Amino acid sequence: MSMSTMRVMQVTAPGGPFELVEREIPAPGAGFVRIKVQTCGICHSDSLTKEGIWPGIVYPRVPGHEIAGIIDAVGAGVVGWTPGQRAGVGWHGGHCGYCDSCRRGDFVTCQIALQIPGITYDGGYAEFMIAPASALALIPAGLSAVDAAPLMCAGITTFNSLRNSGARPGDTVAVLGVGGLGHLAVQFAAKMGFKTVAIARGRDKESLARKLGALYYIDSQAQDVAAELGKLGGARVIVATVTSGKAMGAALGGLGVNGKLIVIGVADDPLEVNGTLLIMGRRSIVGWPAGTSIDSQDTLSFSMLTGVRPMTEVFPLERASEAYEHMMSGKARFRVVLTTE
Repeated sequence: MSMSTMRVMQVTAPGGPFELVEREIPAPGAGFVRIKVQTCGICHSDSLTKEGIWPGIVYPRVPGHEIAGIIDAVGAGVVGWTPGQRAGVGWHGGHCGYCDSCRRGDFVTCQIALQIPGITYDGGYAEFMIAPASALALIPAGLSAVDAAPLMCAGITTFNSLRNSGARPGDTVAVLGVGGLGHLAVQFAAKMGFKTVAIARGRDKESLARKLGALYYIDSQAQDVAAELGKLGGARVIVATVTSGKAMGAALGGLGVNGKLIVIGVADDPLEVNGTLLIMGRRSIVGWPAGTSIDSQDTLSFSMLTGVRPMTEVFPLERASEAYEHMMSGKARFRVVLTTE
């Protein structure tokens, strides 16, 4: 490989295999920067590109939206960013700026204008990438690139949903699922001062959950989740990170008055709801997406300050296909990260 080329792992067609190829290293245009990618997390949402689920993807496409690296070059008109700075890019990879929706966190309105690395432009399964300056989050010193990458999607989603949940320090907050999202949610909830309850299948996860900061653990296979939460006075918030609508439904009865179920895991089956349960206790169900670049920066800063870290398995870029299958098969216990170094 010459100094003017880079390695990228691309998908050439929906459902096609990953291909490791060389490309010319691109130059950043006005308003953009070039990032020398150090790490890129693998997310379930990468299947939107790999399998062609997201409409309108132009192939070949390089996946990846959990990116950590170093700014390598800066395009014209970019203010506040210089070569050598550490920067991350997440799911919210920029926006058109035509209206103020994105800055208000209104992703639904601006979904068409929303830019997503790995979907609307080439992402982080590469040695270099181009990103809008508006998509950048500053990575604090002391936070490794391997730790920073998953925080750009899994981290911001759990952190941002919790800090906007309405729960206050001392409130009971339950995390349903202790996997790739859940193990971060437990840490964030504990560090935010919530009375944190971890809910998972089997007793084998209890030791880890408590190590991550959970004060209580509920085994959903052996215990009635709603009843156990009721014994604690009911949860102010339940963050559902699982992919099971049935498991979410089983926890709903554990919400206290004005309690809220926040759905951040995409369920494979419908969530069935008892309307009376919602009405009589003023309970609610909401979803939560990730956040903008400043939310990512807040996530990184909070994690650095409080010691929140993802648990990761690291693969080199050329093993992206293996790493992706490891994650999609469910064999990955927490987060999978690609490294270019």
